Amino acid sequence: MEAHNLLAYAEETLDYGVIGLLILMSIVTLWLFIERMMFYKSVRIEDYDHRDLLEMDLTNNIGVISAIGSNAPYVGLLGTVIGIMLTFYSMGDVGAVDAKEIMVGLALALKATAMGLIVAMPAIVCYTILLRKVEKILTVYDVAEDRAKSNNHG
Repeated sequence: MEAHNLLAYAEETLDYGVIGLLILMSIVTLWLFIERMMFYKSVRIEDYDHRDLLEMDLTNNIGVISAIGSNAPYVGLLGTVIGIMLTFYSMGDVGAVDAKEIMVGLALALKATAMGLIVAMPAIVCYTILLRKVEKILTVYDVAEDRAKSNNHG
């Protein structure tokens, strides 16, 4: 009975821990995406006297979104592996094989992988959108610099 309580605790911890972490990753991605989009709308390229300073401000925090997008599937996969291990452990502990319990345990374990993918895909889309915005703003800066140089020389 003690092992069963420990197993139930482990399953609950897995559920809240992995899914909770993935939800947190999703919230951070959304928050950073909104913050970056608001910053890009308000950026004034005239305020920058060097392209690298502008690029540093533009790319601030988008690496976090990329890291979330690339690591969320692994967090989900970790949850799945642990869930499958718990399912097999409970099968071995009971000694009897109940197909229904096994299938339910495996389905619940796969939920973590699905959540990881659900977090990762929008994060990668957000990262790609932000990267394109950075490229566009930097191109506008380069064009403005070239025009200023040609006006000074002409």
